[in-house]
Parts: sequence; C-alpha cells; structure tokens
Amino acid sequence: MSQIPALTVAGAINIDLTAHTARAPGPGETVADGMLSRHPGGKGANQAIAAARLGAAVRLIGAVGDDDDGRAMTANLAAAGVDVGGVQVTDQPTGTALIVVDDTGENSIVVCPGANSRIDVERLRVDPHTAVLAQLEIPVDVVEAVVGATDGFVAVNASPASRMSPALIARGDLFIVNEHEFAALPELRDAPLTAVTRGARGAVLLRRGRTIAEASAVATSIVSTVGAGDAFAAALTIGLLQGDDVQVALQRACAVGAAAVADPRSQPALSRLADYAGSQ
Repeated sequence: MSQIPALTVAGAINIDLTAHTARAPGPGETVADGMLSRHPGGKGANQAIAAARLGAAVRLIGAVGDDDDGRAMTANLAAAGVDVGGVQVTDQPTGTALIVVDDTGENSIVVCPGANSRIDVERLRVDPHTAVLAQLEIPVDVVEAVVGATDGFVAVNASPASRMSPALIARGDLFIVNEHEFAALPELRDAPLTAVTRGARGAVLLRRGRTIAEASAVATSIVSTVGAGDAFAAALTIGLLQGDDVQVALQRACAVGAAAVADPRSQPALSRLADYAGSQ
C-alpha cells in the first residue's frame, strides 16, 4: 500500500442497541421476536475504526460521557489503533443508537446524541495539514471548525441528510451520500466529487454532476447494513488519499462495504485496503 496521509475523523461515538427481528414493526405495532445485542457504534467511531483497520493512521474527534459506556468506547477505539486524544469527556451520557434490523439486513435507527451534542469547539486541536473525514451526526459548527482548521483533503459523509452551509460545501473535496440523501441535497449537484451509494446496484462517483466512475456491488450474504456505509466512506477516502485511480478506489470501497454487510457489527472486521479487489 502507498503511503497514506494522516486522517482525522470527526463524528459521533455511540453504543448501538440492536434488535434483530424477522421484520420491523409498523406504526403502533409490537413485534415480539427480537433478539437484543449491544455493540460499539456511531458514524465517527465506525469510520475511524474502519479506516484504521484498512491501514490508515487515524485520530478521532468526538465526545463520550463520563460513564462506563464512554470508557468502554474509548478503550475499544484505542484497541483498534485509533488515536483518542481528540475524544472529549462531557457531562452528558454517551450517545446511544436504537436500531432495528430485519431478516433482509435492512435497518431503521433512532439516535440519542447525548455527549455527541456537547463537543466543545474551543477545545479542538486539529493538525493544520491533516485530511479530514466528517459526518453530520455531530453539530455542524464542530464539523465546520474541524474542516476550517486544515488545508488538507476534506471528505464529508452528508448523513443524516441536512442542509450544509455554503462554507462547508465550498470546503469539501468529496461528499459521500446514499441515493436518498443525494436526492435531498441538490446543492451537491455541482460538488467537486460526490460518491453516491445505491445498495445492490453499487455506487457512482460524480465530478460536478458528471459520472466519472461506476462500480458494481459485490455479491455477499447480507447480515446487517448498519456499518456498510461507514466502511465504504472510510475505504473510498483512503483510496483517493493514496492516489488510487477513481475506478479502483470506488470498486474497492464497494468491496469493503460488501464485507461490512456480511458482519453483524457496526464495526466489522476488515483487512488492509490493498486486500480488496479494485478494477481499471
């Protein structure tokens, strides 16, 4: 693998409480066949750990509570090789995501942000030359402060979909969305690079609205889609950072996403990025 620049991930750290059930309940309905699991999660933590497992040197900016969950999440990140020097401890409880996953692997999620909403901008310490991967599960002023503090490559996973400031749009080099988020964010039509994931139909990479690469999905057994988008985002960002051809970077990111959906955890076991097949 080529030399990978340092990557700073800014995003949420959560405990994932996941109910696996044959089908998700409808409005007003109770489904009684659930099996509960508890795992580390949060888009920031997921992407940081995925990037570290894929081979990057990663620092995470985020926040946890002064509680057992917060200490467990910080230890889990450190064990995966993530620099946790940027993880703040707040007076709010560690964030929690309530997730329902059905037999097809599809999921629905309610996030209770807790400490993620209390990141102190004044305490941020950002390498002025680091590459950044950020999401929108944390306050946008934190994202803007992080990306505004560096002259490096900036990737924004615009999830959950919400309006971004003109300053953030102007600063982003790469935006990563699914097709529903892309439809909700027309401002991305003219972005320098936008990756749009399409589930079983793979992904496309757009340069100012024009397709420059298209990759097929990798066939796999779907266990859970919860961590797939985060693994894809980490893989694509790393691939572009290390100078991979855009087609190779996109196809490898799809292969990493496929590995993630075959794993029940939000932070799946991953190999080095070079181990995943790309194509020219």
